Amino acid sequence: MSILDIQNFRGADCDTDHYLVLEKVRVRLAVSKLAAHRFGGERFNLRKVNQLKVRKQYQIEITNRFAALENLSEDENINRA
Repeated sequence: MSILDIQNFRGADCDTDHYLVLEKVRVRLAVSKLAAHRFGGERFNLRKVNQLKVRKQYQIEITNRFAALENLSEDENINRA
């Protein structure tokens, strides 16, 4: 993080004995090499879907999620966790 510019405004009346300070800051975000390589591999294990037990469990979970969405009333907030 680096500070580019700082200004103080002595004439700004905020009804306190403090001064108003304004600063511009530059933040550089970097992605680690380990995180960049993590997404290059297989993200989902699709071989498990071919197993009957896993497939049935997945179908039940998806059905339950959509059933829960159908039961929501219109005045409920759908974005809450």
